[in-house]
Amino acid sequence: MSSVQKLVTDEDIFPTKYGKEFPNTFDTLVKKICKYLFHVLAHIYWSHYKETVAMDLHGHLNTLYTHFIVFIREFNLMDPKETSIMDDLTEALCTPLPPQPQNHVTER
Repeated sequence: MSSVQKLVTDEDIFPTKYGKEFPNTFDTLVKKICKYLFHVLAHIYWSHYKETVAMDLHGHLNTLYTHFIVFIREFNLMDPKETSIMDDLTEALCTPLPPQPQNHVTER
C-alpha cells in the first residue's frame, strides 16, 4: 500500500496542475497499481475474511472487489491469468443473476 500511495501522490505520474502532461509510462504504472491493489484484496480475503465478517464489513469488501474487477476488465488493466486465483469469487460476485419470473396479481 505504501508503494501505491507513493505512485498515486507523485505529481510526475498523476499531475494535478492544468497543462501538465501525463508520463508516457502512465498506462504501465496504472497496471502496476492495479496489480498491487488486487494482491491486497486477495490477501484480505485469504487472511482476514473472518475479521471482516465479525465487523460486518464483508458486504463492503464484496462491493469493493466487484467494482474493482469490473473496472480492471473494462479498461483491460490486468491479464485474466493474473486474477485467476480469485475466479471462483469473481464468478460468484460478478455474474448477473437470471431474471426472476414476475408474479402478476390480478384484481378481482
